[in-house]
Amino acid sequence: MNVPAKFAERSLLLTFRSPLRALGVAKFGFVQILKQNRRFRVSFPKKMEAVMGSELGVVRPATDAHAEEAIEAIKAGKVIAVPTDTLYGFACDACSSEAVNRIYEIKGRKHTSPLAICVGDVSDIQRFAVTDHLPDGLLGSLLPGPVTVVLQRGELSIIEKSLNPGLDSIGVRVPDCDFIRVIARGSETALALTSANLSGQPSSVCIKDFENLWEHCAYVYDGGVLPSGRAGSTVVDLSRLGKYKILRPGSAMEETVAILERHSLMPEAAAA
Repeated sequence: MNVPAKFAERSLLLTFRSPLRALGVAKFGFVQILKQNRRFRVSFPKKMEAVMGSELGVVRPATDAHAEEAIEAIKAGKVIAVPTDTLYGFACDACSSEAVNRIYEIKGRKHTSPLAICVGDVSDIQRFAVTDHLPDGLLGSLLPGPVTVVLQRGELSIIEKSLNPGLDSIGVRVPDCDFIRVIARGSETALALTSANLSGQPSSVCIKDFENLWEHCAYVYDGGVLPSGRAGSTVVDLSRLGKYKILRPGSAMEETVAILERHSLMPEAAAA
């Protein structure tokens, strides 16, 4: 039996659209849906999100409502992507060698390149590093903020020796970012933290910058475009009594040096 062309075309269109109606998105055209998925994926209806989630990883807004979910992922040994006050980073439990190794695999990074840790509050730093040689109030003046302080681990540090093996020092961050600090507090450990990008590639200031790596994370938390640029945190070695050494200028070097010198620290002389 010959079917009129217009009738056949209409039947095919209805058949194609019906699965989309079942997903609660009947009012979108197919091309519109693809555009919506590429640009505004986190706002998709939950049923559609479940369909696409297995392909690119699960994207969530970086809000308090999703903090508990992130904490549980950390406790389960997963890697998550989070915003900080400088760049987007990959984070995991610093005391889980398996999770730490996973970060190295995702980034394609050599194990000889050390990872920093992130804690929720300045008062937590002493659990992981030696701080009793520092002037009173120094760490509280630098942190929370876009600074990584390098300190000696010490014999009482609860950080696993498998993190940065062979190094007696550890870089510590307390970002000025509530979301990652809530996660660090809730996980009751330190987070291993490094920039969310392939090793040697530009750092990420929005989640689109590392979209090719989403699928390797349990969750990707979207905090929008970060305003501080790609310089990252200022890294300063404070492991020696009365001395400091800038290891990376980063985004806050002038402010950092001013605080250090206000607390009577002197720059470490360059090696001859």
